[in-house]
Amino acid sequence: MKRLLFIGDVVGESGCDFLSKKLSRIKKDNNIDITIVNGENSAKGNGITPFSADCIFKAGADIITTGNHAFHKKESSSVFENEFIIRPVNYPDGCFGKGVCVADMGAWSVAVVNLMGTAFMEPLDNPFSRIDEVLAEIDIPNIIVDFHAEATSEKKAMGYYLDGKVTAVLGTHTHVQTADECVLEGGTAYITDAGMTGPEKSCLGVDIKPVTDKLRFHMPVRFTEAGGICFLCGVIVEFDEKCGKTHKIERLIIR
Repeated sequence: MKRLLFIGDVVGESGCDFLSKKLSRIKKDNNIDITIVNGENSAKGNGITPFSADCIFKAGADIITTGNHAFHKKESSSVFENEFIIRPVNYPDGCFGKGVCVADMGAWSVAVVNLMGTAFMEPLDNPFSRIDEVLAEIDIPNIIVDFHAEATSEKKAMGYYLDGKVTAVLGTHTHVQTADECVLEGGTAYITDAGMTGPEKSCLGVDIKPVTDKLRFHMPVRFTEAGGICFLCGVIVEFDEKCGKTHKIERLIIR
């Protein structure tokens, strides 16, 4: 059995700092074999930069996934030169970066796929069609999918669609950890959203007042990263590396 730690969207400098302080202990206490972190909001404002990616790797991540903010910084092209930083695989051909990476752990390997939903999101290639194409090219049993999507229904549908085909379908993007973690009938771990890592007293990591003003007055505002005490959200997945089936998934919240 192997144990995967998956950490939801890291938000800003405070999220990166909190991850740096907590990740090593979490991995040790939980006998973690591989760690995946979603870093698409790790830079100031959102997006990812070489600096924020380096912070996440130094904290102890093995692979960084992203999402709809993958290309929001001018440094994006250099970020995705790293083979262990991936962007959604259903971006059109021609986008820099890649959507799949394989981590060679010695006696076993893990393929990580970054996939993005299209309901209430950007009109990318159909995620259901694209994931079929991707899976046809992967010949190892351990496959982790970070499904970065807005709609709960789309995430649930993807979980059931991939049940028995992948090791885990782990949702990101909404920053609010859901309580529906489970192992589906075919042995695939699922959660609608793993949550976020960053300031807990916030609106998805953003200072509360500007968000409230935007919703009240519908006027342009400048969002700023919230301050205060942080928390870390994610899941731990225990799986059989010989066949890729999951035996257990549990939510993790560190305050």
